[in-house]
Amino acid sequence: MQRLYDSNMQLIGYIKNGEDGKQTVYDFNRQILGYYYPVSDKTYDSNRVLVGKGNLLTSLLSKK
Repeated sequence: MQRLYDSNMQLIGYIKNGEDGKQTVYDFNRQILGYYYPVSDKTYDSNRVLVGKGNLLTSLLSKK
């Protein structure tokens, strides 16, 4: 699991890579914020609502 930090070196979240290439982003409390599917090149939030095309996982961290 990759740790993500802000500019002040405060932990803000994690990204976990799945075996199928899917990536999941978690906040610092390890609650799921969203998913990225590289096969379709789309990002979804935790409710499986489309966020956009491409890997936008880090943008979900700023909405928390």
